[in-house]
Amino acid sequence: MSKYIIAITGASGSIYGKRIIDILLDIGHDVHLIVSKTGSQVISHELNIPYGNFIDGFNYSQNLHVESEDNFFSPVASGSFKTDGMIIIPCSMGTLGKIAGGSSDNLIVRSADVCLKEKRKLIICPRESPYNSIHLKNMLALNDSGACIAPISPGFYNFPKTLTDIIDHHCSRVLDLLDIDNEHTIRWGR
Repeated sequence: MSKYIIAITGASGSIYGKRIIDILLDIGHDVHLIVSKTGSQVISHELNIPYGNFIDGFNYSQNLHVESEDNFFSPVASGSFKTDGMIIIPCSMGTLGKIAGGSSDNLIVRSADVCLKEKRKLIICPRESPYNSIHLKNMLALNDSGACIAPISPGFYNFPKTLTDIIDHHCSRVLDLLDIDNEHTIRWGR
């Protein structure tokens, strides 16, 4: 199966990161998970569980590899470690700005930089509103460098009935960007 890097930063919306991980592991893919320090705090707050319990919830899978954001000796810090792409979900504007500026001060930013330099798929899912001109310029710079900017924006043409329906819709769209077959949302025209 394929190898993906998933990063969760300190932006609100950690449930999206959790759902992407669940889907990838259920399909049988390898997941290298990097969570920022603030991301772990947001996970605990938004999901109302200790961060350790969040990680333990994935123990059913041997395919999950938890990486420390400070570990530059991790395989994902090197372009010689081949992956099939990276998703940063949710992505804070601070992390997005560091990637756009080429400032690799943690493993999330370094891994994103590796994806860009190696021409691998990098999907960045900001969860912020409104955007200021700096945010927009950084997103444009990343788009021009080969990243795909996929803001967390719910769709309603599929008539979601639950919060899970809304989350699955966005996660399905992100997985589509990586050419990962999935049926976690109702597609337009069906």
